[in-house]
Amino acid sequence: MRLCPAPAGHGIVFHRTDVEGVNPRIPARFDNVVDTRLCTVIANEDDVRVGTVEHLMAAFAGCEIDNALVEIDGPEVAIMDGSSEPFVFLIDCAGVAEQDAPRRAIEIRKQVSVNLDGKRVTLSPADGYLIDFEIDFDSKAIGHASIGVEMINGTFRHELAQARTFGFLHEVEHLQAAGLARGGSLENAVVVDGDRILNEDGLRFPDEFVRHKVLDCVGDLYLAGAPLIGRVDAVKAGHHINNAVLRALFADPSAYAIVDCDDVHAEEMLPATA
Repeated sequence: MRLCPAPAGHGIVFHRTDVEGVNPRIPARFDNVVDTRLCTVIANEDDVRVGTVEHLMAAFAGCEIDNALVEIDGPEVAIMDGSSEPFVFLIDCAGVAEQDAPRRAIEIRKQVSVNLDGKRVTLSPADGYLIDFEIDFDSKAIGHASIGVEMINGTFRHELAQARTFGFLHEVEHLQAAGLARGGSLENAVVVDGDRILNEDGLRFPDEFVRHKVLDCVGDLYLAGAPLIGRVDAVKAGHHINNAVLRALFADPSAYAIVDCDDVHAEEMLPATA
């Protein structure tokens, strides 16, 4: 995979370099999401797909990257260590450039909420970009946890980017028996067996599980096509409901507005386009 510069107004676009004879490009947008069962998968009109885009999209959001071409030679973004940190590191190594265009944001103008099977995500108006997230698992290793973050001044880099994906041992074994998650290991996920964490080094944060859920949420919501200005309240949320709330938002034109960041006095929260 290569992350390449792109002009202002381009957005984030994935390009399958291994595909011939059909359109290889897939804009990273909520309305191109076609599967959310194990990860977030996007596809174009020719059913050219790229899966597990959420950790990279979260890195783009956290590094304030609006325009990039992602060249990839297969159907899935590498899981790396299960977090966004490797992508953030590589973006920092390459450096970013400001572009001569105003940065656009999506301002939430009225509340939009989706409830599915005991899970909920609500978008509400707010002056900044704030996320409140709550999880509740039967496993004592995970349990109940909540966190509130404001996406400002490097919050993503310092508080979320290192948080790894997690799963239960019996689920990993079931997936691998079905030919899925074949690369899944303790090197790219936190693995829980009953009430035990199997990783020898333990957790990177005491509440790493809920932090990773926020990371996923940041990545999924960046498929809106621009950063959000508003509050996100999420309870037991995952990829499916994250995408559902964006579809509900954009189905109601009165619920949002596309604004220049300078127009809402958000210079500190949302720096110029990079």
